[in-house]
Amino acid sequence: MMIQFPISIYELKGIKMIKYYLFSDKGGREINEDAVGHIEHDGKHCFILCDGLGGHGMGDVASSLVCDAVAGLFKDYKLNSFDDFLREAFETAQKRLRSEQDIRNAKNKMKTTCTILVIDNTEACIGFIGDSRLYIYAGNEILRRTLDHSVPQRLALAGQIQEKEIRNHPDRNKVLHVMGTEWEKPEYEILEGVPLDRCQAFLLCSDGFWENIEDKEMCRELKKSGSPEEWIKNMIRCVKKRNGKEIDKMDNYSAIGIWTE
Repeated sequence: MMIQFPISIYELKGIKMIKYYLFSDKGGREINEDAVGHIEHDGKHCFILCDGLGGHGMGDVASSLVCDAVAGLFKDYKLNSFDDFLREAFETAQKRLRSEQDIRNAKNKMKTTCTILVIDNTEACIGFIGDSRLYIYAGNEILRRTLDHSVPQRLALAGQIQEKEIRNHPDRNKVLHVMGTEWEKPEYEILEGVPLDRCQAFLLCSDGFWENIEDKEMCRELKKSGSPEEWIKNMIRCVKKRNGKEIDKMDNYSAIGIWTE
């Protein structure tokens, strides 16, 4: 079952507008363990994408719980600092997830990634844990992306493999940091804020999405698309084409596209 969310347009002071489109599909799996969300509060926006770890079980419960926890906190949070919000969002969602594990006697289950983008009229701030990615674009090129908390990403950072080898690496599903494991210290990352006027677009996506489309294809489709909805749908065609006859074996795949103007 494919879940599509209506395209939305929202005017912000200081920039013309933002446009966004949310998408999620179970692929060839029986259950969609991805969760995507958006909430607006006091002229500020929060986008959330989570990917439950299917191999651990109850990934759909974990991803939905974390997504809802972050959205609920954003709705009621006094947003003096995005950094403070992101820290509290991860800590709050982690506590709720661990509590639910206790209730369900599921300490070895219910794991999920979580990527969060918060924006106002001046800057964008990002927090993440796991291997769901966030890309920032400028001039139809990738300005920056989050670095996966995974074995292949660590190998790439150590110079043992090339970045392009991450997508097909045999250990690509080995995620080192996720929500729902016991943390001795915070395992999420919060990146330095980026001025919004430097950002053309943002893409949040699960590994079922980014593993099946090259960076150059993302940029090509961004350049020729007229809206976030068209951009996401054009990239989905690339994802499906990459899987070819194996499309019925596809992982869940989800994406959120945001444009600033």
